[in-house]
Amino acid sequence: MLHIIQNDPEVPPGNIAENLDILGFPYCIRHPYRGDLPPNPRDVSAVIVLGGAMGANDEERHPFLKSLKIFIREIVEQQPPYLGICLGGQLLAAACGGSVASQRWEELGTLAVDLTIDGRTDRLFSGIGDSFTTFQWHHDSFDIPPGGTLLASSPACPHQAFRIGTNAWGTQFHPEVTEEIIRNWCAWDPATGQRSDELAADWQTAVNYKTTARQILENFLKTA
Repeated sequence: MLHIIQNDPEVPPGNIAENLDILGFPYCIRHPYRGDLPPNPRDVSAVIVLGGAMGANDEERHPFLKSLKIFIREIVEQQPPYLGICLGGQLLAAACGGSVASQRWEELGTLAVDLTIDGRTDRLFSGIGDSFTTFQWHHDSFDIPPGGTLLASSPACPHQAFRIGTNAWGTQFHPEVTEEIIRNWCAWDPATGQRSDELAADWQTAVNYKTTARQILENFLKTA
């Protein structure tokens, strides 16, 4: 079973769930912020860990992050496919010995990402151009953990995606957003609230965002 771990009530799976439903791919969603425990790694065929407003190091305010990191380490060891998005990528880095920094390389909006030489041959990005458009909303960023491979970068944030081992990927960018999600996130702060129409419009007109998001998901599912 594909398990989706949603860390924040306002950071849902978005088009990931929509595309899984279209593909008829079975999945379940767990909500650790309301008490759901991580699944037994033996019962996991693949796992996607979503983002959240909290940071990867905020274990005191969000104690479930500690058990989630332990779960992620077990997943990396047992090697079912793992995809971590934004916070999910930061948690993967932290669980594997990397660091996560706050208020560094911050990004907001629809921006381009470039694959590295390693990224161009990586399974997760098969069939995707060397540069693609995605959505960014982050104040924190990860360092590449020991043994990890940098797969994507951008001028504002050099660490956009990485792989650890053969089956675990982390991204800083968001391939899952919908217009509703973007507008909900904009409402978090008066400054972004004033930019809601602008940010939603930029995303709506982004070239191939939805196609790229679906391709990344389909590539990931092929590893399961």
